[in-house]
Amino acid sequence: MFALVESGSITKMLNGNRGITLNDLQYPRAIYTLWTEAERNAIGIYSIVYDNTNKKDERWYINTNQSYAFGSGKVTATYGTATAKAHADTTWTQEQIDDGMAPDGADTNTVATRGLKYNLIRDVKVQAANQLAKTDWYITRKAEKSTAIPSAITTHRNLVRSRQAAMETSITNASDTPALETLYTYTRDSDGVSSRPLAEIPTLD
Repeated sequence: MFALVESGSITKMLNGNRGITLNDLQYPRAIYTLWTEAERNAIGIYSIVYDNTNKKDERWYINTNQSYAFGSGKVTATYGTATAKAHADTTWTQEQIDDGMAPDGADTNTVATRGLKYNLIRDVKVQAANQLAKTDWYITRKAEKSTAIPSAITTHRNLVRSRQAAMETSITNASDTPALETLYTYTRDSDGVSSRPLAEIPTLD
């Protein structure tokens, strides 16, 4: 992306996919690829420098739109302060209910919007269910044929359930959105092994 700067102000955003007429002079599209930055700057066209300092992971935050400014001889695109997504469910307020914004029958205990915790716990439940489904046939065979379930399978299924419970507890106990983000942030130890505080649903080797 490029910006046209006239009299010290940004007047137009340019994609660089077509030529441009400036001061009655026609410039071809090639100026965006063949000209140097200095040559483009001389006619008022600047490459946009993106500053992602304030940009945060959109899984956890809502980023602002970018704003563009010209200064110190360059055009910079920056983000404002990101807003953390709600980590807990929100309920309808009495004011919203009185204004008719809530569904019929809703009260101040009725969930209006699900928070991150609800969705993350739902994902953990799905992961655990999918893992258990892979060995459900052992349970069916046991019921139909009385064939013993291998101890390794029983151990694995018990570990899946206990890990699921522990993960759900960790999510529930997270105090805010940054705490949730930390649970899901991978780090690498001195042996090069990556892990996260939340751990994982175990899988069969």
